[in-house]
Amino acid sequence: MEFVTIEKLVQAEVTEKKSKFIANLFPVQNAEEAEETIKMIKKKYHDARHNCMAYRVVEEGQVHEKSSDDGEPSGTAGAPMLTILQKNNLANVLVMVTRYFGGILLGTGGLVRAYSDSLLKAIQESQLLTKCFGIEMLVTIEYCEFDNFKYYCRNNNILITNVEYSEWIACKIELEDVQKEKILKDFATKNIILKDIKEIAKKYITKSI
Repeated sequence: MEFVTIEKLVQAEVTEKKSKFIANLFPVQNAEEAEETIKMIKKKYHDARHNCMAYRVVEEGQVHEKSSDDGEPSGTAGAPMLTILQKNNLANVLVMVTRYFGGILLGTGGLVRAYSDSLLKAIQESQLLTKCFGIEMLVTIEYCEFDNFKYYCRNNNILITNVEYSEWIACKIELEDVQKEKILKDFATKNIILKDIKEIAKKYITKSI
């Protein structure tokens, strides 16, 4: 299963007939984090008329979804934003759109358009990442081979996520399933010189493009 997520928080704003719509698009890892973020945003924008939201998160290989109109007419805020997330295959994201009422009623069509437009604007301004199920591995290597290993990783779409320096260099790497066989073969045939390599966990990683 692959999905698209965002690198970091993005905020976007639209104004419709004097009502201000502030979209905050958050990366989140699970439903618990999403719910905590919702509480934080509601506290931050406590003086706003509405704080509507939608989120999609992947937990144990399943997509969990939730949306809320927060007092707006049913189906005018949370549901259309959730639909946009679905159509863009976005997951591990939470969108909160805060509305400051401008005194002019927008009608159901106007509300759907305003909430949707604010989310779409935030998506357009986001750095999007494709996530896929992959592998985290631990590699130990001699100092003299480190530059060669970094070059190997760049050429094979392997991401070095952490480096620790002691007697040896220990690197955590992330790679797609299809690359695991190649790196193990290259290790065995000494196409790359490593002290050791072992699998740590299977997890969602950033897909190479």
